[in-house]
Amino acid sequence: MTSRTVTLLDVARAAGVSKSTVSDALQGSGRVAEATRDRVRAVAEELGYRPNSAARRLRRASTGAVGLHLPATATRLDYYMNLAFGAVERAQEDGLDMVLLAPSGAAGGRIASRVDGLLVIDPEAGDSAVPGLLDAGVPVVTGERYLGPSAGPSAAVVCDNAASLTALLDHVTERGARRPAVLAPSGSSAWATALRATARSWGLAHGVEVALRTVPFAATPAEAEETTRALLTADPAVDAVICAPDGSAPGVLRAATALGREVGTTTGGGGGTDGSNGTGGGTPGTPPESGTVARSGPGLLVAACVDGPATRGAAPPVTAVDLRPAAYGRACAELLCDILADRAAPDTVRRHAWSLETRASTGSPG
Repeated sequence: MTSRTVTLLDVARAAGVSKSTVSDALQGSGRVAEATRDRVRAVAEELGYRPNSAARRLRRASTGAVGLHLPATATRLDYYMNLAFGAVERAQEDGLDMVLLAPSGAAGGRIASRVDGLLVIDPEAGDSAVPGLLDAGVPVVTGERYLGPSAGPSAAVVCDNAASLTALLDHVTERGARRPAVLAPSGSSAWATALRATARSWGLAHGVEVALRTVPFAATPAEAEETTRALLTADPAVDAVICAPDGSAPGVLRAATALGREVGTTTGGGGGTDGSNGTGGGTPGTPPESGTVARSGPGLLVAACVDGPATRGAAPPVTAVDLRPAAYGRACAELLCDILADRAAPDTVRRHAWSLETRASTGSPG
């Protein structure tokens, strides 16, 4: 049977239980033993059962609210706060309240009884809370695709993250970089996975070895500084650093200053793009003595994968990809509202546009 023909009765017969038990098990309601609930869900997945969202909403009273699940690190990142505000604003236009879910998540059945739908932003394949949210029995929209297994359909709003990093790598190359580096995020989100893969594939396509370093998904400026200092010390030929995590680019700038690297040029004071250290003497990659800054070093271009106050207000301002987080949050909430109102199918995928903002950190006008 296909997912269009499988019914609750088909699942009930295959699982050896009543139709009402199947309904309660899949919605997380009623008094159903956990073992029975697991068996019903496994049978439903095996048969390819997909709930009829319109009929389901007719059977249950609307709560007038939708849930928002953000990554555990979101509370200190400007990007996610702006995204959340955009989502809240758009949901309110349809008369829906927004419920912020705890990062650890909750049982899908309990969530389904309190909200009409869910927004799950940057879901990690390794986040144990996400499968329950995706299978909670209510419409789900993910911000970026979920790369883990999922039993039910979910809609998504996606950015072309491979294209955005490609644009940054192309830009620094056009500005003179010959040995770019990428501080890519760890984790199993679609964004992190795409950036790591793109850094490798771009290098292969251009015959350039991209120095790829993995940093925490929400790396702090201090963590970015430490990684950049180690990178530039070990590999002084690096003449461009693209930093992925939101708000961490100032750490790259601090590392460059400490090592006497002039930001915004690939030549610096007498250096060049051939990998020489530009100091006129000494050992390439040797850090300055404690408490001092080298008088002259090769230049360094700096860019970021996420624009925000930290990049716009840096000295110099940092070239970055503007992901338009508030508009992105609105787009996610709008798709969920459209699904709830039967204006869109529950597996709709929409695309969100980004822009490249070039600034002085890559020798570009601000």
